[in-house]
Amino acid sequence: MKLPITVPTNTVARNALVTLAVVAVGAALYWLRDILTPLAMAIFLMIMIDGVKRFIEDRTSLPDHWAGIAALLLVTVAFVGAIAFIVNGAAGFFSDASGVSSGIGPRIDAIIADGAKLFGVTTPPTAQELIGSIDLRGYLIGLAGQAQGVASGSFFVLVYLGFLLASQVGFRRKIIAMFPEREQRNEALEVFQRVRGGVEGYLWVQTVTGAIICAAAWILMRVVGLEHAEFWTFVIFVVGFIPVLGGAVAGLAPPLFALVQFPTYWPALILLVGLQVILFVVGNMIQPRMQGENQNIDPVAVLLALALWGKMWGVVGMFLSTPLAVMAMAILAEFRGSMWIAVLLSGDGKPYADDEARSHHAPAKRPARVKPPRPGTGEP
Repeated sequence: MKLPITVPTNTVARNALVTLAVVAVGAALYWLRDILTPLAMAIFLMIMIDGVKRFIEDRTSLPDHWAGIAALLLVTVAFVGAIAFIVNGAAGFFSDASGVSSGIGPRIDAIIADGAKLFGVTTPPTAQELIGSIDLRGYLIGLAGQAQGVASGSFFVLVYLGFLLASQVGFRRKIIAMFPEREQRNEALEVFQRVRGGVEGYLWVQTVTGAIICAAAWILMRVVGLEHAEFWTFVIFVVGFIPVLGGAVAGLAPPLFALVQFPTYWPALILLVGLQVILFVVGNMIQPRMQGENQNIDPVAVLLALALWGKMWGVVGMFLSTPLAVMAMAILAEFRGSMWIAVLLSGDGKPYADDEARSHHAPAKRPARVKPPRPGTGEP
């Protein structure tokens, strides 16, 4: 009989400690979600502001200070405008004046009756009988009310953003205090640059591909004559940042509401086929060419991150799931004990973009002891 594999006691104790720490951190993230979600969104916006600032500096002659102000104004106005559009659009779309919430029930009954005729059923059930006591119209109105609740959360996001921007002044001093050794400080800055580059690359790819999808989808919806085409275009752009689930919503939601608006099935069928073709072309031909090494994440890891962060933080967690996975992979790859997790999270088994970076950060000899800084200076 083959003997079992012997695992050193210290390895077992370390793995058990890591498991308990992960469970404790997950419980804390869930318990403090009301506080942490606005902070996470503020950090996300701050990374966007930094990327827009460098974009303006590279393509204009504005100095550093004015480029930062312009980037701050652009991102803040875009964020506030998006929240206002979602709140007003959702409230008006699902209201009684739009006719969607009041007409969805009878239209579903008509669709069920048409489907029953194909199978020879003379007395088909109604939508109310199928779903029991669920008030679908009330659920849609409640969903619009939840969308309006986003406005209150956005206020705290802007407050956190203001304090984060103000704290950037002393960030360099904090880095020097935490890493007095120049080599270790440079390595910490490299990790930060890698995390920032991964998140910015993901945002750039999703923004450009989302704009392409929205432009084609808006033309298709206007040709078909779907009402609230601008609202659905914006919804498609926003949900595009949510992996897996965003594509399903973008491809199915407009055709479903086309069934309510039009008396025939042809407009909904045209929208369904057209949106699926648009999503397929962009997702399989354009997006992979743009991603390159910016999003070297395993699809299973993306799906698990979506489920995990969605469970803990709701819609905000779904929106931030992929950037958080990118950040986790970049940080875990820097430590010998967690390198294997970064390898599993990566798409090709190589958490770093090039062999030189991997060899530079590969686990090697123990780092030298940190020396205290010279008196009166911040440098070693």
